[in-house]
Amino acid sequence: MGNRSTKYIWMALIILFIFIWAKKDTLSLFLNLEPKTESLQTVGEAPVVTPQPKVQPVQFTKQEGITENRPIVVSSDEQININVFEKVHKAVVNIATTTLSVNFWMQVTPQQGQGSGFIIDKRGYILTNNHVVENARDITVTLSSGIKLPATLIGRDATSDLAVIKISNVAINDVVELGDSDSLQVGQRALAIGNPFGLGQTLSTGIVSALNRSIMIDENTQIDDVIQTDAPINPGNSGGPLLNSSGEVIGINSSIYSTSGGYQGIGFAIPINQAKEIAAQLIASGKVARPWLGVISIPVGELSGYLDFGIDNGILIVQIYQRSPAEKAGLKGGDRTVIIGRYQLPIGGDIITAIDNNAISKSSDMDRILRRKKVGDKVSVKIFRDGRSMEIPVTLTEKP
Repeated sequence: MGNRSTKYIWMALIILFIFIWAKKDTLSLFLNLEPKTESLQTVGEAPVVTPQPKVQPVQFTKQEGITENRPIVVSSDEQININVFEKVHKAVVNIATTTLSVNFWMQVTPQQGQGSGFIIDKRGYILTNNHVVENARDITVTLSSGIKLPATLIGRDATSDLAVIKISNVAINDVVELGDSDSLQVGQRALAIGNPFGLGQTLSTGIVSALNRSIMIDENTQIDDVIQTDAPINPGNSGGPLLNSSGEVIGINSSIYSTSGGYQGIGFAIPINQAKEIAAQLIASGKVARPWLGVISIPVGELSGYLDFGIDNGILIVQIYQRSPAEKAGLKGGDRTVIIGRYQLPIGGDIITAIDNNAISKSSDMDRILRRKKVGDKVSVKIFRDGRSMEIPVTLTEKP
């Protein structure tokens, strides 16, 4: 019996040894994974921490010949951007407006708006877009220093989308320098400063992408000769300056072409040479005096399939306003009526073919030419009457 027990004990020991040998790697890994901790031993009242080996910090290899305080390299293009921003940004302001609207329940509620502008005179005059301050009950201007000032509307002109507001001149130290937009060339650098989305002053850069563009700012108003740029212009940039490499204002950022409401590489700015004259009139009288001819017309080309006028291009005068420049100069409107489809059309009037040697084929051509004129200017109107051409001088007066 004793021999049998001894035999079993040896068999168990052999099996245990074989098991331990087979699992030796696993057991070793388990024992080594036990976390090392600092042991806290107490000697009397003071605790003693047994130090553990310190982890050595990563040492970054330095390139030979390069010191820690090496100067930052700034390219010539970057320096231009820096110089322009430093020169102009103190004269660029944020404009916050409050307008009133009626909600679904016919309740009057205030609406907040944001835009930009820039100081053009140390008396406190600021140039911006009409649509930034249109219908505003309150206007608040925030200077680059963070000072907030109430502003007064001096005048606005929806036709050009320009407006002038005024703040106290107490805190004004900087004004912008106005450039010459007539000398611009496609490819020139263009820099825009504004407050996109109300984020504060932001600089964006690009080039003058095109000149003499025409844009519709609403269903009935077209602005001609605008500057197209790829400098990012986003909501809130409206009214801010578009600048050249010298930091001179060449345009007023006005709108973007977008299918999503965000920037897509096409922005438009009103040329500063247009804005100078309009701003001067707004400051002087609060309004813009625009010349007119005083005619209602229709393009001859639209009637060529119905009537033969003996000429293919021009605009037919169907009506002349009383006491207008056209009436005073002797231009003639329609004197008889024909029926074309469902419409009655006065015919027999003069056909305007050119103004100051600029060909006219539609009414917008005439409007574009007159927008470049001033009240009191004399223009030469070329007309086609009774089968022959003639030129009639017309002195433009203010549009009522």
